[in-house]
Amino acid sequence: MYERTKPFELTSEDSGSPRKPVIYCAWPGEEVRIAGGKLVSGWKPVTDEAVLRRLVPDARSSVLQADLKTLGLEDYGRVKGGGLELFFDDKPMTLARWPNEGFVKIVGLVEPDTVNVRGTKGSKTAKFMYEGDRPKRWTHENDMWVHGYWFWDWSDQRQKVESIDTEKRIISLVPPFHRYGYRIGQWFYGMNILAELDAPGECYLDRQTGILYFWPPAPIEKGRAVVSVSDTLMNLTDVSHVVIQGVIFEVGRGTAVVMKGCTHTQIAGCVLRNLGSAAVRIEGGSNNGVVACDIYGTGSGGIVLRGGERASLTPGGHFADNNHIHHYGRWNRMYTPAISLNGVGNRVAHNLIHDAPHMAVSFGGNNHFIEFNEIHNVCLESNDAGAIYAGRDWTMRGTVIRHNYLHDITGFRGRGCVGVYLDDMFCGTKIYGNVFYRVTRAAFIGGGRDCIVQNNIFVDCRPSLHIDARAMGWAGYHVNTTMTQRLKAMPYTSELWKNSYPKLVNILEDEPAAPKGNIVARNISYGGRWDEVNNDARPYATFSDNCVDQDPLFEGAPPKTFRLREDSPAYRIGFKPIPFEEIGLYRDEYRIELPSK
Repeated sequence: MYERTKPFELTSEDSGSPRKPVIYCAWPGEEVRIAGGKLVSGWKPVTDEAVLRRLVPDARSSVLQADLKTLGLEDYGRVKGGGLELFFDDKPMTLARWPNEGFVKIVGLVEPDTVNVRGTKGSKTAKFMYEGDRPKRWTHENDMWVHGYWFWDWSDQRQKVESIDTEKRIISLVPPFHRYGYRIGQWFYGMNILAELDAPGECYLDRQTGILYFWPPAPIEKGRAVVSVSDTLMNLTDVSHVVIQGVIFEVGRGTAVVMKGCTHTQIAGCVLRNLGSAAVRIEGGSNNGVVACDIYGTGSGGIVLRGGERASLTPGGHFADNNHIHHYGRWNRMYTPAISLNGVGNRVAHNLIHDAPHMAVSFGGNNHFIEFNEIHNVCLESNDAGAIYAGRDWTMRGTVIRHNYLHDITGFRGRGCVGVYLDDMFCGTKIYGNVFYRVTRAAFIGGGRDCIVQNNIFVDCRPSLHIDARAMGWAGYHVNTTMTQRLKAMPYTSELWKNSYPKLVNILEDEPAAPKGNIVARNISYGGRWDEVNNDARPYATFSDNCVDQDPLFEGAPPKTFRLREDSPAYRIGFKPIPFEEIGLYRDEYRIELPSK
């Protein structure tokens, strides 16, 4: 165990060569853990009568306290994220909250109808009503916060409580207020409330005294309680031909490993867990990767890949391959995917991604490959969200999304979300040879053009396909603003770009708001519903040879198999077999065993 108070630094002087890469790994049979935390000792029962009165009776004999200041810890960070966290036996503990799981709803607004977004009304002022009398117990709290999805279910925020009127059941928040406002029916929970430390695994830090209160889920003397102290654990700058292999990175407040300007460098076979932000961030350079790593318990996402140069369409060559990423987004719930992909020519392949509040993969830029990934049970706290997502750009073309298995993706409380979401006129993406099972709105083209949806299997999706013409209606204001600005930021009329994306060069003279050039061909849709195509969009799309009104004749009942019988009618329309057995994780020198299904 290496407890770091500052990052482990590697620079160009630490580089290897193509034939002699430098490998940092554990001694055979040993375990290496690089941690940004500090062991908490000195636990004792709570004896302060004022504190005991704030706790529920069942908690008074179970909650322990430790003085962090005596351990030399006085920088606690921010309650709303990026601060000190407690981990016990390698699991993140929960900041005391109500309710202990899930959310409660806003039932009224003090100043209603001061926000109106296309008929969706709310309040711009953070004064809202709740049900029940639970907050009457919070009268002695001085640092209460609430975390909510205040107006839209894809935009959350933690906000400090200013006051609570327990007679009128009104919570008032400290400005600045949420940018979109507040709406009846939206959901929230209270947090950082000592009076709600009422279950094993919950904790509370008094930031004035430095006292940490904790109800351990197991005897404290038999476990290991650690608080996060350091930010980044490892920096690699301008490094080439280096492999970080088989190391456990854990308990940091920020991103564990940051790589800048590196080439041919890998994080391989590592475990990255219990972090305040992401696991690995790769910025610039080329041909760097994260391979066969297990990533979980992160405060934000998993892997960030940024490489390649868009103006010249120079590929970055970065890759995330054979990683198991799950239970991420603990603090930053929205728009912190398992893998974020930006730039040109990067690859996300053979990853298993699941159990997250929002998206699995987001991408921006050109000519990426997203392939052979298994994704399930994501977007668990959002509905207007996509497992694989990109949005609002005509120029970010050339990405191929192929041979992925997306299943059991139905949104918050089963109200629906999206499998592959090409949002707000995103263009030029190919969705080929994927399997979608129990995904609402499986393939979604939100007003974009020149997209291809081909040779996919959709089973029990409602619907399998969505295409709209939003830029011809409510989203039209984007055409002459954001969309045109982003178009002109790229050399789209250059010879290189004309040859790469010939349909882009004259877009401003070719009904730019119209969803032209979309092709939907040789797909199978079975069960559920085939399409949800806007009347204004349908004339612009080309549909051909889709098997949507007959049994495709699987060899068995999905999801046990998606293999087609030899006499399947899909083969008569030119459907090509999908290499389903190649999807997901695989054994290699770093990943010896596969997780059980």
